[in-house]
Amino acid sequence: MAQEVAKAGVKRADGYLYYIDKQGDVSRAKMARGGKKGGKPEKVTKVGVKKEKGYLYFLDKKGNVSRAKMARR
Repeated sequence: MAQEVAKAGVKRADGYLYYIDKQGDVSRAKMARGGKKGGKPEKVTKVGVKKEKGYLYFLDKKGNVSRAKMARR
């Protein structure tokens, strides 16, 4: 199961892909649709999460940063 790491409170907008970037902040990029190119990434909020190996970091339904253990051999 997922574990909440940091509260960000991000409100999502339609047509954007939200992710945790290399600096541990929440970023978003315009999604490519119908032959149109996607957009350049932009920072939504600074969180500064320190990532640990073996975990997948993502933005959950509440808009907070969460992590889940990756199933690897």
